[in-house]
Amino acid sequence: MRIVDSTGDLEALTAELAHAPYIALDTEFMRDQTYWPKLCLIQVAAAGIEAIIDPMAEGLDLSTFHALLTDTKIVKVLHAARQDIEIFFHQAGVIPDPLFDSQVAAMVCGFGEAASYETLARKLAHVEIDKSARFTDWSRRPLSGRQLEYALADVTHLRTIYEALSKDLARSHRTSWVEEEIAALRDPNLYRLEPKDAWKRLKARTTSKKFLAILAAVAAWREREAQTRDVPRNRVLKDEAILEIAAHPPEDAAALEHIRAVPRGFGSSRQGKGLLDAIELGKNSPPPEGIEPERPRRKRDPSQSAIDLLKTLLRLRAEEARVAPRLIANADDIERLAAFEDEGVVALHGWREDVFGKDARALREGKLAIALKKGEAVVVETT
Repeated sequence: MRIVDSTGDLEALTAELAHAPYIALDTEFMRDQTYWPKLCLIQVAAAGIEAIIDPMAEGLDLSTFHALLTDTKIVKVLHAARQDIEIFFHQAGVIPDPLFDSQVAAMVCGFGEAASYETLARKLAHVEIDKSARFTDWSRRPLSGRQLEYALADVTHLRTIYEALSKDLARSHRTSWVEEEIAALRDPNLYRLEPKDAWKRLKARTTSKKFLAILAAVAAWREREAQTRDVPRNRVLKDEAILEIAAHPPEDAAALEHIRAVPRGFGSSRQGKGLLDAIELGKNSPPPEGIEPERPRRKRDPSQSAIDLLKTLLRLRAEEARVAPRLIANADDIERLAAFEDEGVVALHGWREDVFGKDARALREGKLAIALKKGEAVVVETT
């Protein structure tokens, strides 16, 4: 097994990989006790090349690997790429390009939503993945041979998966469908963790300007604390505490400690003072930017039966097209279609309109119906 733990060895490896049309990539990282993911291993594979890079090795310079990630002549193949990309972006400000995410591709090749690597390896590479090392602490050294073999298997079979999915996409003329979805993964804003935007992660149940202003200020304070101390957000302050504070802002340390999710003694600590300052800032600030405008109140909400009918149509058309329904339309799209609110509905544009959107319109207009035939739901024309 090829283990790369020096800059010289990494330069030699990247020089070999530079001639490959594509490389399979995966990472192992730890994040249980930290805010920032700790990169522990990088696995790479190409034709005739398999290696594990040890980014924790003393003195290892990853700059040649980061340059490889942006080499536009080489497709970077990953499975469920978002977390891996986040690591590369945080570490070096790079996003792999061109990029192929096998989980996204699997959604348009008939493997359902969020197909696992194990599922694709079994169905496309005809191998069973040994998951016995799944809960390894990848930051520990040395790692056993079994653990390293487990890590390397995540790219060994990814090559076979990529080639099979690529052929399927070319045959069905759906490569552009996948590229459209993957383009969203290449957006740097997806990986920027700005404190001022931290409030968007929380599920606010109100659009009160006062509530949102305090929510944004407190969430930003927590994000800065977590980033500076490199600890998980909930180690600083739990989500439910932030929502409670925004709804009923405490005036002092004693009132702060009456909130159930706030630990005893927190109010008089340095962090407690910082939190109270953030609350005060929120009280005197306008609501944050980026609040979605409220939609005009409907005269009448669509009936559940109308929504269910469109969901059935979506499921039928998705099955026929071998595409995961979620990739075509989400719950909000379905509700808006049922309410005849077509503006901004993604399912009414591009390939999604061909697969589902035009029929959704026809169903609303009575030109299509859903019937039962031999115990199966089918779509029939009414004219």
